[in-house]
Amino acid sequence: MMINIPEYNSQAWDKLAEAQIEWSVPVSTEQIEAARRGEWSVILTPVKTVPRDWFGDVKGKDILCLASGGGQQAPILAAAGARVVSFDNSARQLGLDELVATQHKLPLSTEKGDAADLSRFADASFDLIFHPCSNCFMAELDPIWRECFRVLRSGGCLLSGFNQPFIYLFDRDAEENHGKLEVRHSLPYSDMASLSESERNAQIAKGEALEFSHTLDEQIGGQIAAGFLIGGFYEDGWSDEARLLNKYSPTFICTKAIKP
Repeated sequence: MMINIPEYNSQAWDKLAEAQIEWSVPVSTEQIEAARRGEWSVILTPVKTVPRDWFGDVKGKDILCLASGGGQQAPILAAAGARVVSFDNSARQLGLDELVATQHKLPLSTEKGDAADLSRFADASFDLIFHPCSNCFMAELDPIWRECFRVLRSGGCLLSGFNQPFIYLFDRDAEENHGKLEVRHSLPYSDMASLSESERNAQIAKGEALEFSHTLDEQIGGQIAAGFLIGGFYEDGWSDEARLLNKYSPTFICTKAIKP
């Protein structure tokens, strides 16, 4: 079965946004007002907040929130004083950013598209890119890192969150439905190649987004190959209820990459 992955995942995330999953619940008026006072935090991964010194002073900065729709991080950064463009492949997720921006008259605009193609933006358009955990829904990373490097200004930063590759070793059904960690897949993992046809068809029938693991060579090495210098790093988890693996190891990584 031939599938246009960006188009399919766009529609899948529209449905997730309609279902109001935790990544599709807009921030409150109280959070926006606190951000305007300088009291704010955002996340790249489920739990740990991003160190404020990774941002510097965001007031007046041009920030690209990449694959970050959902009415959460982009409005907070705009309320904190940045000029924000929210770029996402889901119209519904972008609509939530637009909702908060309209309600609170925030300097935030939205653009729909594939993270691997930022051609609508000129070279050196942004001071910072905020890219929360989302590239597990993207098949290729090198074009994303190259485009991020191109549209950042010298001295600008790319803040990224992503899954630990090893989480895809394990059988999803055994973990989620039977509470067992059973090694099943080789890496890198792909819903398109690692699942049986019947499993994949069942996933598609339920409208679930397609996922892809990426090696650390692709994630961190790919940023370095694009020209970035890694200037910050931390790990994160989720909760034991959300992920059985959380009992044994951090399941997410965050990096701060700097364009020289």
